[in-house]
Amino acid sequence: MKLVLLGDGESPHLLKWARALAPHVELWAASSRGFLPGFDPVIPLQRRLALQTSPRFEGGNAALLRCVPRLVAWLRPIQADWLHAHYLTSHGTLAWLARQCGVRARMVGSAWGSDILVTPERGVLWRWVTRRVLAACDLTTSDSHHMAQRMTALGAGEVMVFPFGLESLPPRTQTKEDELFFANRGLEDIYDPHRVLEVFAALAQDWPQSRLVVAHDGSLRSSLEARAQALGLAERVSFTGRLDAASQAVMYERARWYLSLPRSDSVSVSVLEAMAHGCIPLLSDLPANRELVAHADNGWILPDGTVPDVTDLGALRNRADGIGDHNRQWVSEHALFPQAVDLFVQRLKALSTSR
Repeated sequence: MKLVLLGDGESPHLLKWARALAPHVELWAASSRGFLPGFDPVIPLQRRLALQTSPRFEGGNAALLRCVPRLVAWLRPIQADWLHAHYLTSHGTLAWLARQCGVRARMVGSAWGSDILVTPERGVLWRWVTRRVLAACDLTTSDSHHMAQRMTALGAGEVMVFPFGLESLPPRTQTKEDELFFANRGLEDIYDPHRVLEVFAALAQDWPQSRLVVAHDGSLRSSLEARAQALGLAERVSFTGRLDAASQAVMYERARWYLSLPRSDSVSVSVLEAMAHGCIPLLSDLPANRELVAHADNGWILPDGTVPDVTDLGALRNRADGIGDHNRQWVSEHALFPQAVDLFVQRLKALSTSR
């Protein structure tokens, strides 16, 4: 079975998909940009096409659309069984247009979050495009039941639901620091990093030894640093910038608490990574987050405008090791990516023989 990945080859998420799919299919890939070096041992250079654009993933990128003739010319001799588009309002549109131009491969689409939860709400044209792409897919994937429901409402047919999980479960750590908080979502408005800082500030009043490590970058970094200074927390909040995978793993291992408070999200890989390392997640009140955390049981859900009470978190801290073991077990049973991709490939093969 020949499958062509269509997405951003400079994304580590697409690389993770490639590594999981490569043992099962003859894998090809077309990237809207270039390719990470990690693709070299996974997909031979002769099976890759780098379009070298700068896509706007929410759609509407004329440069990407102008690549359709080149993409079609590359795809035709491959005679692929499947085009697997990642991020439906950009690469999904590209795959759909390639099919309109005569590429005979069937289409499968993987939603990444804002392509379903945000872009269709921007207006009639965006909803129309999203509906057309979803209708063209014989199969789609979602990493949360909440997003799958939105996809169905927009006209998707069969939707497979599984988290964009971990490639393996990390070793259990014994080095947790009880008052260390970790946050590594982007420093952009959609992730509400100012709220992360305010929640920590409220807790820091009663936990004088507590510290927060903010491990990402973005347009709000300078304002966040200024706010930490104004709150008198400059010595207790560290802004490290984006960390590599190994350094992030060290922080997950050390931190007892993980803060993620986006305004909109599907199931976050970062939250799954934190849970796999035994952290206690403090999350915004979103449907996808409630698929991971039972409030006051294995984490804490924070409705808008609220902060946790230190007494409540103290009760969680008293059960911290048990919560960590529970969260690791949940990830092991529900969020390991290779097992999910195995089932995904089985479904593609079944669909391939049904027509």
